[in-house]
Amino acid sequence: MSDVRPSPIAGTWYPGDAEALARSVDKQLAEADPQPPPGAVVGLIAPHAGHRYSGAVAARAFRLVSQLAPDCVAVISPMHHLSAGEVLSTTHDAYWTPLGEIAVDKPLLAEFAADLEARCGIRLVRVSRDEEHSLEIELPFLQRTLAAGFRLLPVMLRDQSRRVAEAVGHSLAAVLRGRSALIVASSDLSHFYPGPIARRLDEEMLARLEAFDPQAVLQAEDEGLGFACGKAALAAALWAARDLGATGVQLRGYAHSGDVTGDNESVVGYGAAVVYRGGES
Repeated sequence: MSDVRPSPIAGTWYPGDAEALARSVDKQLAEADPQPPPGAVVGLIAPHAGHRYSGAVAARAFRLVSQLAPDCVAVISPMHHLSAGEVLSTTHDAYWTPLGEIAVDKPLLAEFAADLEARCGIRLVRVSRDEEHSLEIELPFLQRTLAAGFRLLPVMLRDQSRRVAEAVGHSLAAVLRGRSALIVASSDLSHFYPGPIARRLDEEMLARLEAFDPQAVLQAEDEGLGFACGKAALAAALWAARDLGATGVQLRGYAHSGDVTGDNESVVGYGAAVVYRGGES
């Protein structure tokens, strides 16, 4: 690819050497529960801290798509950095990680932008050389689990309102319908509470996810009962998956940073889940 987004986090948030990165991701995947989900996978929910902290939890979701071969993967994440626009994507032709390049599905991205603007007047803003980690951090897991050749539909949400999350979800479903696709929602849970409080808040947010209730996910923070830095990404993914026929959400793992560092005074929560179609409901 001639225009490739360079990684701002390789070598810090995850290993910068291809061999070391593959070995690290493969180890976390191998240690994850291999029990299959209740039905066909429509989407995954995974955390986005550095692999050292949240990789083991993320692997519990990504293990479920090992050797699947979707044509396209839509990764929905928050945009943590100040940026003009409510919904953003990339100007680049591909994303780079030490494991190689992932081509962006530019025609599909154009379809998504057109549908989003027609649906509710939201203009997709394209950015170059962005510093956002929460979308990129999921890519090495996709590269080590999926069959080669998938294309990426990257979507970053700066606005966390219901209006934006619901519109993004419906527009994603509209352009993915009839395609071989996987949805990945990237979000951490509560931030910087003591471990026992974080666990209580995170259990509430995970319960709302498992109830397959995107509106309740968004309301949790307003009610002071649960938090997620990517709450709009989670809700958008649920709305999209529901439109595509998903019938349920199954939790696959939870931990917080104190489980890794031993410091439980101020932790960040991480959850993993699978959104599925058919099977148990």
